[in-house]
Amino acid sequence: MSGNRPLLRAIVALVVLALAVSALFLIDSAAAYPWIKAFHIIAVISWMAGMLYLPRLFVYHAGSKPGSEQSETFKVMERRLLRAIINPAMIVTWAAGLWLGWHGFGFDAGWLYAKIALVLILSGLHGYLSASVRRFAEDRNEKPARHWRIVNEVPTLLMIAIVLLVVLKPF
Repeated sequence: MSGNRPLLRAIVALVVLALAVSALFLIDSAAAYPWIKAFHIIAVISWMAGMLYLPRLFVYHAGSKPGSEQSETFKVMERRLLRAIINPAMIVTWAAGLWLGWHGFGFDAGWLYAKIALVLILSGLHGYLSASVRRFAEDRNEKPARHWRIVNEVPTLLMIAIVLLVVLKPF
């Protein structure tokens, strides 16, 4: 059964996202637009905070002895960060972002497609970090701290590119 848990969680997350997006499309767009935009920005900030912090936890966790009290503390921190902050923030980011893309631009802007592509890459990194939380929890991490230091920079680079696309709208 434990092998099916990640699949079940992924299905639940997709269902929640679909329901959230569906509910948002029933809302009056003119009145809701600034509110949805604010929620989107708040969710993005929360998601990015977690995406920047989780690999940093991995840097320190990779240096701790498996089974030690320190390692067990990192496991709890990583699991809670992922489940309580990063996952919900990603779902709200996607739901609100898709709503904004539809109601604000009708998905008719080149920069928006580039942004979505970068957010898909960020979501893939989210999946990689989620799987890594599971590997750390099972004491199966094989990556050195240096790997996690490099991974820690990826969300920053993606965030910079995404913000530049949104603000400058170059195409």
